[in-house]
Amino acid sequence: MHKVQNMGRDVSQGDRNQGGTLWTRRRAVRAIGASALSTAFLARSVHAAEPAERKVRIGIVGGRFGASFQWHEHPQCIVAGVSDLRPERRANLQKVYGCERAYESLEVLLRDGKDIEAVGIFTEAPNHVPHAVAALRAGKHVISAVPAAMTLEECALLVDTVRRTGLTYMMAETGFWQQHTISARRFFQEGRFGKLYAAHSMYRHAGIEALAVENGKRTWRYGFPPIHYPTHCTVHMIGVTGERLKAVSCTGWGDDSPFLKDNVYANPFSNETAEFLTEKDHSFRVEVWWSGAHVGGERAEWYGDRMSFLCPNGYGQPATIVRASELKELDTGGFQRAAAKVEKYDIPQWWKTDMLPEPLRHDSGHEGSHTFITHEFIDALVNERRPAVDVYEAVAYTAPGIVAHRSALRGGERLWIPDFGRPEDTPCPSGSPSARHTPAASRRRLFGRR
Repeated sequence: MHKVQNMGRDVSQGDRNQGGTLWTRRRAVRAIGASALSTAFLARSVHAAEPAERKVRIGIVGGRFGASFQWHEHPQCIVAGVSDLRPERRANLQKVYGCERAYESLEVLLRDGKDIEAVGIFTEAPNHVPHAVAALRAGKHVISAVPAAMTLEECALLVDTVRRTGLTYMMAETGFWQQHTISARRFFQEGRFGKLYAAHSMYRHAGIEALAVENGKRTWRYGFPPIHYPTHCTVHMIGVTGERLKAVSCTGWGDDSPFLKDNVYANPFSNETAEFLTEKDHSFRVEVWWSGAHVGGERAEWYGDRMSFLCPNGYGQPATIVRASELKELDTGGFQRAAAKVEKYDIPQWWKTDMLPEPLRHDSGHEGSHTFITHEFIDALVNERRPAVDVYEAVAYTAPGIVAHRSALRGGERLWIPDFGRPEDTPCPSGSPSARHTPAASRRRLFGRR
């Protein structure tokens, strides 16, 4: 696993805003929460046709995943600098984004990139919080790869840092913008599910061990707990309904892989399966499987009392809508039951629509999600609003996996998941004031501190 870089004293002393613009009361009032934002986002073209009046100057850190976005294509974005510890990756970032300036480290970029106002953190997962916090404290807005954090303490630190600096944080969760998730979110907002009482999400990626060793050295993925990478799944409930996950029972399975016998995480599992309970007492099953005989992919199924929606399953079943009906049928025992209406659903290619500026209306990574991620972050900064997957959403997607892995290590013991709150101007669905976040109280409640 790569060591966390020493970010330097100039960016680690306190929570000073060193050049970033603090959120004023007027901006805070204008900001909206993630669930409300997704409704507004789908109901209109998000400034797609407006002239590029302001351009965000962004720095991209991390030359592998960081090179897979479209910052250089966005009409309101300029890639002002790139960085990676490896010269060949720095050069690749420069080539992809047409950027002249390259910095040998994030520390140097934060110190010398005075005109850079936002930073994309696409470094190793264990470095996400240290790097994001360093950038925020240096006065930069941040977009980070997933997962947002490695521990519950890091989740709290990230939320507190965003609140203290008043800057924007967004997690680059691809699942929120995949075409099937956009469809499911529309169905939910239009009330077509009726009461959505359950969902099932699967992230299956056999053979991921190929990324665990590079040039003979272990990467951060070597033995990484599968359910610690939960966001591609948790987004399918939280990012569609807005519900938080409050409890979990998780089981794990491990084979004879050498990656499980000696790893820094002391992780014994190749696959983990979690049964979550939402704050509205709905059922949510998550599978993160990195080994076995199964078809890979990221897919989900949403079940309502009026309609259900199933992604293509990889075994020949297309995207499917199931509707409740008045029809009757006999089961194999000869008893009568309700017969559902089953129909194929052609998932729209939302990236072709005016949800995006015209230069970004093309297919992109992870089922068309990368152009949406690019636009969402830039548009949020230009229009001074919260991004859909803001810091509260990010930790709500991430923390359940951290707790689920603890459950698996304890043989499936049911554990409660901490609530890191929501933006102060956005009440939770139940309207409970306990869901509002206060940093000191949050730390005491989560970790028993006084």
